[in-house]
Amino acid sequence: MNKIASQIAAATLAATASSTQAADIDVVRNFYQSVLSATSTPDLAERMAAVLSPDWRSIGDYASPEKTRDRFLSQLQAMGTTAPDLTWTIEEILQDGNRFIVRGRAFATPVKPFLGAIPSGKSFEIMAIDIHTVENSRIVMSYHVEDWLGALEQLKAE
Repeated sequence: MNKIASQIAAATLAATASSTQAADIDVVRNFYQSVLSATSTPDLAERMAAVLSPDWRSIGDYASPEKTRDRFLSQLQAMGTTAPDLTWTIEEILQDGNRFIVRGRAFATPVKPFLGAIPSGKSFEIMAIDIHTVENSRIVMSYHVEDWLGALEQLKAE
């Protein structure tokens, strides 16, 4: 009987872990859809709070300080006025436990100067690679690399 109870407990634990990981991947998807692709919405702070932990940290390079959720909110709100149609799509997600590697794509047409480029009606499309760690149904850490130089080249192309 103990063997059957152990097997049931193991199956229950595995199902719970699987359910948690499924919920975690939804948190990551929601980050791209409801936050990164919604920078011009008035409830952006609430959207961020739903997916990013209060002590979320973001590292995009090793020369800059870690970004906090509040600093990121200001950055996204500014982007919402510069490129209100900014849209992020997920091309692929790879998962290792509570870590999610996302290959994403961003598209926008700036209506204000962006990275030194004057708005001309031109759009950009770039790739991003992100690594998110999810704990307690919130993203707690993000590492990311985006091709902003590629965006600038597209905006300044003749």
